[in-house]
Amino acid sequence: MEIYDTEEAQVEALKRWWKENSQSVVIGLVMGIALILGWNYWQDHKKQNLNKASLLFEQLQKAAEADKKDSVDKLAAQIKDQFGSTEYVGFSGLIQAKLKAQSGDLAGAKEILKAIAAGQNKELSNIAKLRLVRLMLATKEYEQGLQLINSIDPAAESSFSGNYDELTGDLYVALNRVDEARTAYQSAQRNGHQSPLLQYKIDDLATAESLAPKK
Repeated sequence: MEIYDTEEAQVEALKRWWKENSQSVVIGLVMGIALILGWNYWQDHKKQNLNKASLLFEQLQKAAEADKKDSVDKLAAQIKDQFGSTEYVGFSGLIQAKLKAQSGDLAGAKEILKAIAAGQNKELSNIAKLRLVRLMLATKEYEQGLQLINSIDPAAESSFSGNYDELTGDLYVALNRVDEARTAYQSAQRNGHQSPLLQYKIDDLATAESLAPKK
């Protein structure tokens, strides 16, 4: 009888608990199912968006290979408007900026690169900044190029430090600041930067100094 009374008491306790908590349990189950379904829907939606953005990006690449600048601009704008949260915006912008620079629209290329440089993707941001500095070098904005490089957080560009060092050297050469250029090039070498022209640039500085008139 003791066991029976205990089981009976347990059943009664369970009934009381269910009566008191059944509504919250049902609500919790419904919310849990809704969250799972919502998450699955979001993941499917996200995947579909990426697929659509990928297809547009492929079209943009083909248009760029065919040198169809107007088509590239339209597709880049479409990707930005419809899939602004994807990395395809940055990738398409880099292609768009390259075509503009090649066609002589350096101002247009700079604006696109500035927008990518301000983005959250560190790798794309650094690539855009490097290309932006090269355009500044081409347009003789040497001090502006140095300012841009100096404004970059070293922690955010560690894998690109050699590229920045070499570009810094190029800017100093353009400013005829030979010692600072050599220091920058040597820093690029210490950072393991693999550039086919780096050693040539260092040797060229030494040759230029040896040919310079003695004071």
